[in-house]
Parts: sequence; C-alpha cells; structure tokens
Amino acid sequence: MASRKKAEKVVSREEVLPVFGLESEADVYPEDSSSDDEDLWARLNNCSSSDSDSDYIPRIPIEWSHSSDSDVDGDECTSLEPAGPSTSSHHGSAPTSLHSPLQTHGDDRDDDAHEPASALLSVTPVTSCSASAPVSVPPPQQQPATATRTSQIKRQRASAPPPSSESDSDSPLRETQPKKKAKHSRRGSNSTASVKEVEEEERWHNKEEMDPRPNLVKFMPARPPGPTFDTTASWSPLSLFRLFFSDSTVRTIINNTNANAAKRLQAGLKFRWTALTQSDFWIFMSIIVFTGLVSVHQRSDYWRKEWPYGFPFPRNRMTRERFEAILYSLHLSNPIEDEENDRKRNTSEYDRLFKIKPLYTEIVSACQAHFQPYQNICIDERMVATKARISMKQYMKAKPTKWGYKVFVLADAQTAYTFNFFVYQGKNDSTTAHNLTFSSVWDLLPFETLGRGYNLYVDNYYTSTALFEELYKKNIRCCGTIRTNRAGYPKTEVNNLSKKAERGDMRWIRRGKLLFVKWKDTREVNMCSTVHEAFTGQTVTRRVKEDGVWSIKTVPVPSAVVDYNRFMGGVDLSDALIKYYSVHHKTTEWYKTFFYHFIDVAVVNSFLLHKELCKKRKWNPRTQKIFRESLAKEMLGFGVGSAPPQPPPVTCMPMFFGPQDIDGDDKRKYCQRCHDAGQRRVKTRVYCRKCHVPLCFVKDKNCFLKWHDARR
Repeated sequence: MASRKKAEKVVSREEVLPVFGLESEADVYPEDSSSDDEDLWARLNNCSSSDSDSDYIPRIPIEWSHSSDSDVDGDECTSLEPAGPSTSSHHGSAPTSLHSPLQTHGDDRDDDAHEPASALLSVTPVTSCSASAPVSVPPPQQQPATATRTSQIKRQRASAPPPSSESDSDSPLRETQPKKKAKHSRRGSNSTASVKEVEEEERWHNKEEMDPRPNLVKFMPARPPGPTFDTTASWSPLSLFRLFFSDSTVRTIINNTNANAAKRLQAGLKFRWTALTQSDFWIFMSIIVFTGLVSVHQRSDYWRKEWPYGFPFPRNRMTRERFEAILYSLHLSNPIEDEENDRKRNTSEYDRLFKIKPLYTEIVSACQAHFQPYQNICIDERMVATKARISMKQYMKAKPTKWGYKVFVLADAQTAYTFNFFVYQGKNDSTTAHNLTFSSVWDLLPFETLGRGYNLYVDNYYTSTALFEELYKKNIRCCGTIRTNRAGYPKTEVNNLSKKAERGDMRWIRRGKLLFVKWKDTREVNMCSTVHEAFTGQTVTRRVKEDGVWSIKTVPVPSAVVDYNRFMGGVDLSDALIKYYSVHHKTTEWYKTFFYHFIDVAVVNSFLLHKELCKKRKWNPRTQKIFRESLAKEMLGFGVGSAPPQPPPVTCMPMFFGPQDIDGDDKRKYCQRCHDAGQRRVKTRVYCRKCHVPLCFVKDKNCFLKWHDARR
C-alpha cells in the first residue's frame, strides 16, 4: 500500500473557532473560571463542577495538524487529530487527555498556560466526513474512553514526574483520584487472579506433570491374612466343608425338614417318609455334589439301569424315591415360625428372606470367621439364576446370567475367597440414608473384622466421591471406574482429552485426596482413586493396526488402570469357580435355589482354603474337580459310617393287606399287572412286601410271578 505524505500547513484562530461552533475568543476564556486546571480534572474524572464554564473546553493550549492527502479520491475533508500527549510537571501522574478528539501536547504545560487562542493548529484531511459539515465536540460524560485512550493515560502516568507539594495543595481532587484508580486496579487484579486460580485448579493435567504421592495408611489387618484356623493340622476336603456346614447347622436343617414332612403328611399329602437322620443327610449331600460332576438331562437318569447310564452310585446307596422325598420335604427354617412370618406379609415386620435365614446367616458368619482377606479386596454383583415369578428376581443385561437373584459380594482380590455377601431384596433394601450404591458397599465392609489399610476396588456402579471420602475416613483406600455424570466429577474442559486422542493419552485432576484420571485405550476410561498417583511410568502392550499392518505397540497407562485390572476380578473368578461344577438344579421353591447356591459357595471357599494350606506347606494343590470328587466320596463314607446297622435286605414276598400294612383302610387293591394289561377292575388282597405293588396271586392267575419276571 502506498505510503501517504502528509503536508502540514498553519491555520489561524479565525479558521478554528467556527469548527467548534464558537463565535468569539471570549467563549474559550470564560470570565468566571477560577481554575482551569480544576475544570480539566473535573472532565477527566467525570465529576460535576459548580463552575459555569464546565460545559466549555478548558483553557489549555491546543495544537492541531492539518494534513492533506493527494492520493485520496473525492473532495478533501477536514479532521482534527491530536498531535501527541501532554504532560505537566504540576500535575504529576494525572492524565491530560480529554474525552474528545482533542488532546494536548507539548513538553511544559505551565509555559503555555496563558498562551493566546492564536496558537498554531494542525488539521488532517480524511475521506469519511463532509467538507461542509461542522465538527462538534461532544461532552466528556457522553463519550466513553476507548482502549487507546486508556493505554495512552497509562503511558502518561508512567512517564510523568511526581507531583509537587504546591500542586497537591491547590487541587484536592488530585489526592483522591489516584486512590480511586488504585482501588479499582487492585479489585480487577484480585478477581483476575482468583479466576486464574480456579482455572488452574480445574485444569486437566498431562502425564508429564508431577502428581503428589497420596497419603497411604499402613496395612494393619485385625487378624493375620489367610486362614484363621490351625494350619498345622491335617485338613481333608470334608473337614474344610464342615467349617461352613457345621454340626449345629446340619441339625437345624434335619429338624426343620422332619417338621415340614410331618406337616405335609398331616395336611393329607401322600408320600413315603421316614425320619431324616444325619446319615441320610450326608448321603443326600454327597449325591448333590456328585450331580455337579456328572451331568444328565433329567435327575431320574441317575437311577436308570439302562445304557448309557447305569451308574452304580447313587442307586446303590439311596433309592430315587428316598432322595426325592428328602428333597421334597427339605426346609431350612422352622415351619411354625414361617406361618407367623407369613401373617406379617405387607407389613414392615415381614422378613422376605426368613426361609433361608438359618443357613444364610451361618454361611456368612463362617465365611468371615475362617479367613482374613489380604490387602486388596473388591465388591461386585453375582447373579443366582432363576426363572421363578418372584419380585426379588432382577435383570442385568451385562451379566452372563441375566435373570436371577442379585447377590452383592465382597471377595478377596488375591484368592477370590467370598468373604461377605448379602441378598438384594428390592428397591427399599437400604440400611443408610444414602442410595443403594453407597449402602451396599457400606454394609459389606465389616470394619472391625477387617482392620485398616485395605484397598477396595469397585466398578462404576458403586464409585462416587461421597463413598470414597467416607471410606477414606475409615482408613480404607478405594479405586474404581467412575461415570462422568456422577456428582463431584470434574466438569472442566480445559486441556481435556480430545475425541481424536491417540491410544495412551491421559489427563488427570487431583482434588485433595481424590484423583480423577482419563486414559484413552480403545475408548476413554475414567478412573477415580484415593490410592494411586496419576502416572508412574507404567506401560502396556496393544495390537495396533497402522497402514493396514498389525503391530505391537507399547503405550503408557495410569497406575490406577493397571491395579484395577489386576484386583477387580476377585468376584468374577469366584463366579467362574462356582459355575464350573455347580450343583444348581431347577426347583419350584425359591429357597431351595439358595440352598444349592450356599452349597456352591461353601465348596468353592473350602477349595480356596485347601489351596492356601498347600501354599503354606509348599504342596501342589488339587484341582477343583479332584477336590469335589474327594469331597463327595468323604461325604458318602461319613454318612454310611454314621448310619445305624442296617436290617437284613428285604426280599420280594407276597403279603396280605391288613390293618398293619400299607393303606390298611381297604383290604383289596387293583392289581397292577392287570391294570397295565387293560383289565382295570381286577382287585386282589396280595401285594409284594418289597415293591409295595398289589398283584394277583391265586391258583389260576399268578400275576405276582409274571410281574417280577418281567422286571428282571
């Protein structure tokens, strides 16, 4: 762009006065002005003045430049521009610019204080105005100061000499104005600093920035970690299992089962029943464990003699009829107390878990009594599969078992030992004022039994800042994934991860004891921890496809992610061990589903205790399959050994119906063989004492012999 050459020419005062709308020189020098300097300060500070000349331009020397530009097309117009700032030795740091296009210039204002109005002016031509239009100066209070004027005033203050004592005494406004300006400046700087501090606090930090190490608590468990019983003694699979199914627990189940069978017989239900003994119970339990090892489509196939079944066990130890009778009458609670609890239905005193409470409480107490977790523990949900139409049934789409009873589990992260658990009953199942995610964790942690210094790992269902802060006060540190919509999660976007961040990029924010970490893997991972530093230099390997070629790449990873992946799988491992050889079977009673699940928990915990004992003795532990086989065999031997002497075997012999025999109310029954042959009205007085089947046994018709020959 071509440079403009400005030519200056001198104009007289007669040419300047019409520009300001003034007729004479008297309007510039009003007679009632006692202090022109005071008027100038009043205009600079937008202060009101009692002088009548406050609406006029103060008495100051003015010099303007009149420039012409021959390169500009059109008529030449006139513009007034200040030639430069003016400073005074009497006014110190006070600004001398007016709130108008006019600005004073010169090196010494005192020398020009009484200069006549014929001072030289310089006018600059511009193209944006009309040549015939008069130039008027608006009042100072109507035109705001621009950023340019503000910067000029600051430069004038910085370059001006300090004011003299005489000028300070002459103008009191000069004492108050710097104070006001300084006060405004301090207020602005403080607010700016506070905003910067907030932004700095809420800014996401890079992995290169150092994070202070958190204050960790010394690990001081209430008991030595590991098995709490005598590890020097010899422990068989059955002896470990009986830690959870103690003699008192077994006696309770036996008594309640006998009471339930008697109640059903009294109600008119017809089935063969003899009192359940301890021997029968352990044989019954060995069959249940056996069914977890050998799977068939129907439970009756275990007693079939035909190929490919033909299992000698359990057919040679307990008949199918006896097994089904025990399973049919099985009851964990007292039937009389059950009726009392049922009468409280739809009230606050009703206990939905009353039918499983005796075994439920014993199993939970035994789990906590015989093992002390190591430093890292985890909490997660477990699903007990069921298709029952009951309100306690839950749906979880992220679980392999989507429909079932929800059980909250606290497990040891190192061994997968189930240390504590409780059954979720419904929405109102909360023992604290907080929500379920808070209360479930709080109820699972027996603080006195655990001790201090534990590290708890949870998933994003439980993680919240309120929970982590409360557990921090209990000397339990926490780590887990967190949902970004949870209360307390940082909402700042300053230096946040972009959507196109590369794998391995991370950001972090620390708020006191809480650390929030974002890490980009296949997708963004959000963590919250009171245990870890943001980044300690750890890396992981990932398969990455670059330019159509798969390669192994090392990417940085936060410590919280590494430990979470390492210690969060305790409950999942316990679930896997249960499902490998689960004894779960279909049933019409919901409490029997939990009976099967409690057996699975007891067997898996017994197996994990066996592994801990072998570790201490440096032995090779058994596999779970071999452990279960040994357990079933020992249960069977314990049941047979504790059984009373068996009477001589009963043979098939014909007997007559009578008052002392079965169904003695009628002395004749329909013959079973004739009934099968289509003759449904043939009755007989004879039955087989072993098979309990009525059969014809007369001279002309021996259905007794023909029926037994066909069964052989």
